[in-house]
Amino acid sequence: MEKQKTLRGSASYTGITLHTGVRASLKINPGEINTGIWFRRIDLSGAPSVRALAGNVVDVRRGTKIASGAAEVVTIEHVMSCLHACGIDNAVVDMDGPEPPILDGSAKPYLDGILAAGTVEQEAEALIFAPKSPICIDGGHTQMALFPNSDGVLRIFCTASFRGCPFDPQFIEMEITPDNFRDNIAAARTFVEFGDLKQLLAMGLVKGGSLDNAAILHQGAIICKERLLWQDEIVRHKVLDIIGDLYLCGRRVHANVVAVKPGHPRNAELALAMQKSIENI
Repeated sequence: MEKQKTLRGSASYTGITLHTGVRASLKINPGEINTGIWFRRIDLSGAPSVRALAGNVVDVRRGTKIASGAAEVVTIEHVMSCLHACGIDNAVVDMDGPEPPILDGSAKPYLDGILAAGTVEQEAEALIFAPKSPICIDGGHTQMALFPNSDGVLRIFCTASFRGCPFDPQFIEMEITPDNFRDNIAAARTFVEFGDLKQLLAMGLVKGGSLDNAAILHQGAIICKERLLWQDEIVRHKVLDIIGDLYLCGRRVHANVVAVKPGHPRNAELALAMQKSIENI
């Protein structure tokens, strides 16, 4: 029997946010048994909280936003990805604004902080979603499917394709263990297509974006401050987002996931279907 886990200590972060472009702080704290993952807005009166569940998703433009009452938080997928990959079932994430720091554009700084804080088992059985039958999402050019497996792990098969990418298409198959996540997924950085930048800025987004925290696809080249960590870094970042978004079902996921050109809208749609399946058990 796998037991629930939380952090042994707390992990704190400070930096510029990607979309709002302001300095923000975030602190991941231990959580009580059977409480799940909560985001708490400590900058607001009464410190309102929102649970990280697909039913609370209110926006998926270039990131995942959840809300409940006055508690709204956006771009939570990197934090959620680390918590899922580390098997952390219960945590309270304190934020002093609506968006976490983007840090270097990957999940690695968040993972490093969690690993430094350590984890501890709790006296309750871990809640796991292992589907009995397939769940499929048809999003036109985006396809998502979740299948049962007998391995007791999360395994992701993902294909990404972008016209401006010199290495296209990209495919990866990955069993999501803590070690594989640390070594092969966590450091994959956020990216954007150059042609989308004007539209994103008009939407009031990416005000804090720079080559310090993102890579840009432009005319068959990838522009970034540091060299690519992997030739297929883009599809690895897509896997990073899938791991975080699917954790919005409210449980660790043991299944095979097939994703074709995924993005936050279809990720969130699949997570909601998973959450509804759990509620019907």
